[in-house]
Amino acid sequence: MRTERTQVAIVGAGPAGLLLSHLLHRRGITSVVLEIRSRDYVEKRVRAGVLEQGTVDTLIEAGVGERLQREGMPHHGIELRYGGQGHRIAFEKLVPGRCITVYGQQEVVKDLIAARLADAGRIEFEVSDVAVHDVDSPAPSVTYTDSHGRDVRLECDVIAGCDGFHGVTRRSIPEGVLTVYERDYPFAWLGVLARVAPSSQELIYSRTERGFALHSMRTPQISRFYLQVAPDETLEAWPDERIWAELKARLETVEGFTLQTGPILEKGITPMRSFVVEPMQYGRLYLAGDAAHIVPPTGAKGLNLAVADVRVLTNALVSWYRTGSTELLERYSADCLKRVWRAQHFSWWMTTLLHTFDSDDAFGRRLQLSHLDYVTGSEAAATTLAENYVGLPFESALYD
Repeated sequence: MRTERTQVAIVGAGPAGLLLSHLLHRRGITSVVLEIRSRDYVEKRVRAGVLEQGTVDTLIEAGVGERLQREGMPHHGIELRYGGQGHRIAFEKLVPGRCITVYGQQEVVKDLIAARLADAGRIEFEVSDVAVHDVDSPAPSVTYTDSHGRDVRLECDVIAGCDGFHGVTRRSIPEGVLTVYERDYPFAWLGVLARVAPSSQELIYSRTERGFALHSMRTPQISRFYLQVAPDETLEAWPDERIWAELKARLETVEGFTLQTGPILEKGITPMRSFVVEPMQYGRLYLAGDAAHIVPPTGAKGLNLAVADVRVLTNALVSWYRTGSTELLERYSADCLKRVWRAQHFSWWMTTLLHTFDSDDAFGRRLQLSHLDYVTGSEAAATTLAENYVGLPFESALYD
């Protein structure tokens, strides 16, 4: 087994791991990123596409926002559609100077990979048998088999677990250390990517008696749609014709609106789950992004929470390497979880506000409609939605 050395070993080449590596590099800290998938796979993996204001600002400040600024689509509002009417939540009025930007997660990943490779950064794709060791000691390490079949031991000061919900890092923490908070929802999302220009300039969140639907987009030529479906639904049950018919039934509920259709490029079913582990650290292992928390996608918070975690971890590591103080590292979990739980509540709230639950619960449906009327009729309530949707400001700047 070959032995190598770096300061920070990062498991996972999603947005969290790549951004962490890039931010550390800009502050003189070395890292190696390990990823079980190929570069082609991670650059084409379609995930989130709504970036908070703070996420956009972070990427620009990090020097990886050139294409984002050129191709991203800023949105200054969203529409809540129900009861045959559309109600716009106007960000420019409610939270002046802040908006969201539609720019696919895979595009963020491409930008970060390009930046790391341009800086001679090391990303090991297609590794296998990844395992973390001695995280409760001052000398942790990661072992893996590289893409050429060679066994490697990567010695380091710190391990960052950015390998997602199903990754190995969280599962390497001894039983009993973590407290798990989770909730499963009685429905899933059928996500569709289609080659058709968006039928609306802004996102539409539509609540109907048939179930929830979301009209989104990725580019001026590519649209993204979601349908609420049963949690055990299969893709075989949803041929293209049925998808378009159901999208029309749930979105063409406002007079004058017509949903444009086109070739479906990709579709998949995503379970709806809320999940948090506490603490987000153990010894020299720090969890970030989906490795530590999952939110239902209704609030568009997953990618943005990963960026927030990475900002906190970057500041803590820079402080430690420069001053020797472990104060920020010791506070990492507590500092992240304040934002995580706020995002969890917002995502749960948006989910319960817009989805159809028990079809026999007439009382619940009336409560839901009353709440929608309040959100769309009260500037104070609409402002609460808007400021959470565009993202609360970060408590501290990046360590310079």
